[in-house]
Amino acid sequence: MRLSRGIPLAVALVAATVTGPLPSARAESPGHCARQDALHVPGAALQRTACLPDLTTTGLAGTPYTDTADQAGLTAAGTRTPSGVPGTQIDGYFPDSSHFNTTHGWQHDAQFVIRLPDRWNGGLVVTGAPGTRKQYATDKAISDQVLALGYAYAATDKGNNGTDFYRDGTRPGDAVAEWNTRTTQLTRAARQVVAQRYGRAPRRTYMTGISNGGYLTRWQLENHPELYDGGVDWEGALWTTHGPNLLTSLPAAVARTLGAARDEDLYAVGFAPGSEFLWPYHEKAYWGVTQKIYRAEFDPSYDPGCPGASAGTTVEQILAPCASDATYDYASRPASVHRAVARVALTGRIGKPLITLHGDLDALLPKAADSDVYARMVDARGRGRLHRYYTIAGGTHVDGLYDSYPGRLRPILPCYRSAFTALVSWVERGAVPPADHTVARPASGDVVDSCALGTGDTPAG
Repeated sequence: MRLSRGIPLAVALVAATVTGPLPSARAESPGHCARQDALHVPGAALQRTACLPDLTTTGLAGTPYTDTADQAGLTAAGTRTPSGVPGTQIDGYFPDSSHFNTTHGWQHDAQFVIRLPDRWNGGLVVTGAPGTRKQYATDKAISDQVLALGYAYAATDKGNNGTDFYRDGTRPGDAVAEWNTRTTQLTRAARQVVAQRYGRAPRRTYMTGISNGGYLTRWQLENHPELYDGGVDWEGALWTTHGPNLLTSLPAAVARTLGAARDEDLYAVGFAPGSEFLWPYHEKAYWGVTQKIYRAEFDPSYDPGCPGASAGTTVEQILAPCASDATYDYASRPASVHRAVARVALTGRIGKPLITLHGDLDALLPKAADSDVYARMVDARGRGRLHRYYTIAGGTHVDGLYDSYPGRLRPILPCYRSAFTALVSWVERGAVPPADHTVARPASGDVVDSCALGTGDTPAG
């Protein structure tokens, strides 16, 4: 099985990580990394501060200040990224009792990275790792671009990571609930660090993220809108108490993997006709492991013989499905399972502007069972004026799969960058973005680095 393209959330377990100690660094010019000795991350148990000539992946690749292995598969190979952004980087962790994250040899979770460019535009961008990855996962997809625009940047590993993340905590749902807590914690701390560095608090703070990071964006704007000015949700995972959620759509996919379901069964739970060419890859790399680790998180008593990713020692065994998950029926599970999901469930009650992007060929989080539903939830809460939803024709869950299917897919990252620009214009200049629509895949031209949101003529969903 090749895992070099479109690497799944599970590969956090097998990808190489940065384990060396953080070296010291010195300022290169007057004013470069000013006040770095005075920077203190409130609440951190450990922090290491470095002055660096370039905070982007171009300058950091091969150093302990990023982890390109954890970014694998999230962007198309030809993606162009900016470089040459000098500034200060702070790495560290908050107090925590779990130890899945081995980055820097710390063996400690709740790790974070904060980047402070020398040339600051007054803003801060916060994110959490997608899937079960760690704090450097979106350096190329998000950090590089926002740093080049002048934003400070902060990212968290969410407090637990890897395919055994569900082992964190004492109650079902504890591990995912911690994701939200750690994101809030880092946002508050990063805002204070920004004030220490630049002499004033950020004028604007934006929340954003991919997949689980998109879920975090939705949850933060619902529960802590006072901390943010807006957000961009890139295919956020949907958790609702009674469904739909991952545990209502993935069992059919697992059943198909095991030869116990037809294509029609996948269509019935939201998988898109036309996405079938992506299913063989997802059978090997996504569906089985995703179902069993989230089922182990929220419903640990379902199959004691297959608790999650721990039910395997090789990569193939870890990624393989449990036979019992083919017949998993979330609706019939005990009320305690639904209560565990309710602890992290979304409501749609966003308090600040939000732009959602979702690919119409997403074969892990099908949009019909995810962002289509979330858009209706936002409308039902009377918050539709704060939300824009763009379906990206030809988009799938990870942009790295574009390199295998350039004639059928398009990367979502260029559309994400356009959406971020649109959000800033919306928040700061009152320029209302286009109405919800499908962003068509252009017949020709550069789809790797260009995407115009346009005005649209096809309703999303």
